[in-house]
Amino acid sequence: MTGAPGRPARAAAAALCCGALLVPAAPAWAAPRPAASSAPTPAATSGAADPAALPVIGQNRGAGRPDGCVKPSDKGTDRTPWAQTYLRPEAAWQLSRGAGVTVAVVGSGVDPASGVLEGRLTPGPREYGQGDSTRDCVGHGTFLAGLIAARRQDGIGFAGLAPEARILGVAVTDDVGNTTPALLAKGIRDAADGGARIIAVGLALSTGEAELGDAVRYAGGKGALVIAPAAPDGGGSQSSPNSPPVAAYPAALPDVLAVSDLAPNGAPPSGAVDAVRVDLVAPGDAVLSVGPGGKGYFTAAGPSFATALAAGTAALALGYRPDLTPARLAERLRATAYHPGTALPDPHLGYGTVDPLAALSAPLQDGPPATLGPALAVSLVQPPPPDPAARQATLIAGGIIAGVTLVVGTAVVCATGRRRAWRPGRWSV
Repeated sequence: MTGAPGRPARAAAAALCCGALLVPAAPAWAAPRPAASSAPTPAATSGAADPAALPVIGQNRGAGRPDGCVKPSDKGTDRTPWAQTYLRPEAAWQLSRGAGVTVAVVGSGVDPASGVLEGRLTPGPREYGQGDSTRDCVGHGTFLAGLIAARRQDGIGFAGLAPEARILGVAVTDDVGNTTPALLAKGIRDAADGGARIIAVGLALSTGEAELGDAVRYAGGKGALVIAPAAPDGGGSQSSPNSPPVAAYPAALPDVLAVSDLAPNGAPPSGAVDAVRVDLVAPGDAVLSVGPGGKGYFTAAGPSFATALAAGTAALALGYRPDLTPARLAERLRATAYHPGTALPDPHLGYGTVDPLAALSAPLQDGPPATLGPALAVSLVQPPPPDPAARQATLIAGGIIAGVTLVVGTAVVCATGRRRAWRPGRWSV
């Protein structure tokens, strides 16, 4: 049986002729996609509020400051601070927001006036002066609490790293911000007795190894991890390049997670003090948070603020894995940090920058922490990377062959149709 194409064939030919004009040179999905990176996002693209426009909060008010408590800020912003852009906590919030975890802030107190803790603040004792810990004349403790657990608000970029964690405020300073090793040790014990699983110490003292060591061991026995600044805020440069590193307590103690700060360029701030020990780093320079007395924002710089962000990361991890012991939690934070390209621990960066998502999602290996090095306590399992060059070449070659075949076939069909004046053939038997 022979014959020529009928009406369906004419429609197919027309479709082929038109389709030949729409064939792309190569499939759109053949182009290589940018590779995903686990590196922290550069701070230059964060859209952070200008720190120069905000009043400053410090670890203490200093002897040269006027009398009186820190005044409320009337400055606001809806932009996302660079520290959040850098750490990307929203990637971890699908797994944990810190609910069920209590973080103690041991320092100048925590004022609830900003409202960002929305009923998640428990006033603890005040170890210096009268009243409870909701009076914060310095503003430092309130600032730290905001970095850790400020709630998320529609249209507001700023939020704490663990926006559903509870805060236990413990005040151990006078109205200027000064304290003693005995008062600080008492505050750490108060925090542990209050049920805190994470104790964020806002102070760095030059003495107190014995007293603070006892308090840290007491907290560990209660199931709490102590996190503290590796050096005092605003320490300035060393007096000479050969000066020994600064011993800041309780961070210099072996059971404490010692944290130093990063500037918006992702490097330690210029003039930073060398510390005896650094476990982790986090944003700490030109960071933004709330202060006492109202809903406005302040800015601040120093290792104590990086300590708060490390404590927020720890709260996320405990919220997702509440069975972690203090030692296992510290190991997890070190092992999942974004490691620098140097021997670990780096004298300035420790084991690297805290990574909220990795701290939650990395699978644990079996074995007690005492038998595992910090880089081995957690194994990051990732699929092998594809070969983008080979895949791209295959896809493009396939697209070219298909396009050439279609064009040649279309030309043959169109030429045959013109010879027949597009008339159907007759069927014959």
